[in-house]
Amino acid sequence: QVQLEESGGGLVQPGGSLRLSCAASGFTFRLYHMSWHRQAPGKERELVASISNDGGIYYTDFVKGRFTISRDNAKNGVYLQMNNLKPDDTAVYYCKAAWNMATYWGQGTQVTVSP
Repeated sequence: QVQLEESGGGLVQPGGSLRLSCAASGFTFRLYHMSWHRQAPGKERELVASISNDGGIYYTDFVKGRFTISRDNAKNGVYLQMNNLKPDDTAVYYCKAAWNMATYWGQGTQVTVSP
């Protein structure tokens, strides 16, 4: 059974940090391209950052210099270190795995940035 379980969300003040984790199981993790997406209330889900199965990394402009994506194939995990958080970063953050014709999503973890 495929599972992607996000954790690490919460309430943080502007300028603070959070580290999101995504634990994967039920598929060959090392083959998959992994990414973090987010969806704010009333908005479409958007890509935040991605890391390919060979370690290539992409960040969207609004998180460059603040967020860092990483993966640990030995632990079947992908991570998102988020620094200097802003209120606009408030959203549900989702982990996604994709390879070939298969795509899997986690259930999401809420990140709220507020004074």
